Amino acid sequence: MAESAAPTAPPTDDWKHTGVRVIPADSLDSATAQTPGMSRAAAINFARVGAQKLWAGTVTIDANAKTGAHHHGHLESVIYVLKGKARMRWGEKLEFTAEAGPGDFIFVPPYVPHQEINALEDEKLECVLMRSDGEAIAVNLPDLKPVETPEGVKWIDPTHANLPDHDHHHDHGHSHDHSHSH
Repeated sequence: MAESAAPTAPPTDDWKHTGVRVIPADSLDSATAQTPGMSRAAAINFARVGAQKLWAGTVTIDANAKTGAHHHGHLESVIYVLKGKARMRWGEKLEFTAEAGPGDFIFVPPYVPHQEINALEDEKLECVLMRSDGEAIAVNLPDLKPVETPEGVKWIDPTHANLPDHDHHHDHGHSHDHSHSH
């Protein structure tokens, strides 16, 4: 991928207002693409800061609530869980599921139908959301009929998937489930 050439001179404001931008937490914009059951708020996008290649903001799902099924077109999405427990369902009939807690990252590839669920009955789910374009896309899928019981899926790191079990037991202060159910 070709990189664009660096500017030969700083912009007319010497980067004062066109350089680094800090967007205060109380200045997020909820006038962005929404999906029923959640509240998204934009911090970084094309309209607000001129971002060309990414969108970043927050998402909140009320206790015991879930979104409708949707996808984000050609965009890749990353969700970072700040507080609560996220239960993701995905697939053509939302037939797969996995959960994520504080500190966990979730990757959603382009066009994947999915649903976010707050797995806790008494606490909001709060996340940071990043997407691979400066504009938000949310394609709601109201006609998708989910399966009754989705299949649980554990992520296996492809960079470590072929290591024998005895080679990747490690201790760095927390535990992982190293069972490989195939």
